[in-house]
Amino acid sequence: MSELPKYLPADERRIATVEAVVDLAAQQNPSDITTTAIAQHMGVTQGALFRHFASKDAILQAVMSWVAQRLMARVDAAADGAASPLAALEAVFMAHIHFVCERPGVPRLIFGELQRPGQTLPKQMVQTLITAYGERLRGLLETGKAEGELDPQLDAQAAAVLFIGTVQGLVMQSLLAGDVQRMRRDAQGVFAIYRRGIGRTL
Repeated sequence: MSELPKYLPADERRIATVEAVVDLAAQQNPSDITTTAIAQHMGVTQGALFRHFASKDAILQAVMSWVAQRLMARVDAAADGAASPLAALEAVFMAHIHFVCERPGVPRLIFGELQRPGQTLPKQMVQTLITAYGERLRGLLETGKAEGELDPQLDAQAAAVLFIGTVQGLVMQSLLAGDVQRMRRDAQGVFAIYRRGIGRTL
């Protein structure tokens, strides 16, 4: 349980609530996280939570917004600092892996939302995140083709899907092994195989 100051500004309390949900998701099934558990983890009452959020769904919306903003900021910074499209793809891949290792509750939350029945707003937010991520990858892949760094016949859409699927595969393997840090150990070798698949053949 985290001990927070009794009085926090509203924005800080909302961020603390989001981070509590992400922390709890690393330890248990996200669908089992209750507002009682969130409040206990933060060391506050449920009433304190509901002064800042109208419902549990509103908390989940804030969580998904937080995830999307931070993951895409990490991805964009990694890509923008790279010397070439292929280097940018590798930097994005590693940035994503490091983000998940730091916040292992995030993929659990994303998978959990995608499995929820119906079209909830948090689920739509996850779908929007995945779409934005895919567009960022396709832009890098098309630039790599145009600059002669990648196979000119490469299907950028399929390559973007495979990129995301490769990250998800590493996440699933780490969950099966019960070792989140396994992703860091496996990431370089896995990306090397992906790189060979999309690279320009001589």
